[in-house]
Amino acid sequence: MSSKLSTFICQNCGSETSQYFGRCLNCNSWNSIVEEIKSKRSKYQEIKNIKNIKNSKKSISFNEISSKKISRFTSGFREFDRVLGGGIVPGSFVLLGGEPGIGKSTIVLQSAGQISLNQKVLYITAEESLEQVKIRWERLNQKSIDLQIFAETNLSLIIEEIKRVNPSFAIIDSIQAIHNHEMESSPGSVSQVRACSSELQNLAKENNIALLIIGHVTKDGALAGPKTLEHLVDTVINFEGDNISSHRFLRSIKNRFGSTFEIGIFEMLEEGLRELKNPSSFFTNKENISGVTTTITNEGTRPLAVDIQALVNKTFYSNPRRTTTGISINRLHQILAVVEKHVGIKLSEFDCYVATGGGFEINDPSSDLGVAISILSSLKNIPPLANSSFIGELGLSGQVRKSNNLRTKIEEAVRLGIKNIVVPKIEEELNNNFQNLINIKEISNIKEAVEYSLSK
Repeated sequence: MSSKLSTFICQNCGSETSQYFGRCLNCNSWNSIVEEIKSKRSKYQEIKNIKNIKNSKKSISFNEISSKKISRFTSGFREFDRVLGGGIVPGSFVLLGGEPGIGKSTIVLQSAGQISLNQKVLYITAEESLEQVKIRWERLNQKSIDLQIFAETNLSLIIEEIKRVNPSFAIIDSIQAIHNHEMESSPGSVSQVRACSSELQNLAKENNIALLIIGHVTKDGALAGPKTLEHLVDTVINFEGDNISSHRFLRSIKNRFGSTFEIGIFEMLEEGLRELKNPSSFFTNKENISGVTTTITNEGTRPLAVDIQALVNKTFYSNPRRTTTGISINRLHQILAVVEKHVGIKLSEFDCYVATGGGFEINDPSSDLGVAISILSSLKNIPPLANSSFIGELGLSGQVRKSNNLRTKIEEAVRLGIKNIVVPKIEEELNNNFQNLINIKEISNIKEAVEYSLSK
């Protein structure tokens, strides 16, 4: 027989307690603890299960493992493949998260249609009926050859159907909507998500089926469910965007088969998602106006040109306002301090607003120089050097430090037709490679950059 055990679990962090608390003792979140009933198996059942699986697998030496390269298959989107590390790996377990209505179901349905032209695909919907999925399918105007659709929330029936169909690629929409009938907790609870994802992971590995599950996010933008879920999967991808812009971004948070710094860029249209072939054109504007510069940042292996916009006004407050969109506010404070110290311009009397083109989030410190020149350009109301790009990290001593992947950034500037690029000191060989393609201005500190870029 099995007895019932009552426990209290935080729906945010997954920590367990024996009694209810209004605030989680682990993550300090309020009203997140929920009572869940667990079935405690008897000693006899545990011994029986151990005997059933005993000696089912044995360890082998590394020399016995096949060294044959795993062949990936395409997702149907080059941008999606880039984020996955070059395509979908057979037997991989992928988690795709994002805000409600951002387009998670749309991208996986479009991808399923493309994959089904060459591979067998099973799409499992736990949130919609088959008729509702068909309506979206017709709107997307997709073609398919071997795409099966299954509407179910029961984990056991889902596993049976996956084994019966034996697809190369399976999608579950979503992990929070399915449940294990052996557990008494409600779908979407920490224990349900943990148990369901664990069984699905075993299924994917044992049958060499690439499995993608869609996950919900919390109001703070973090993936809902226990942290165990992120540890179980091979790849965690965030699908980002907002209701104002039609552009969507795929960002890899964890990837056992590729880089975690890659980004995929899409545009949401009436007929579905479309890849952006030249994303730099979306984040830049070729007008030469005061307060706007162009920098080139790296997202994984991809260089992107992004505009940095600044607005500097006389403040009417005792503490000047500092706001940013797309870059860290702490980074802005540091850049302002460096400029005030080493350029000799007092900025404590001015409000400063800085934003990136399209609200694109930049974490690359090589954008520092572009931010500084934009601020001074707005302050002096002087347009920066026309048709130019600014790359370099500002040190606290006022020096402009070398940027990573500078070659690829210069190549992107050349491809976009940029005539001038301001960079820290570079190797002579690199300079010679581009001397006939673009004017490279090497500077060693912020003062040199200002004199060159903002002189009339």
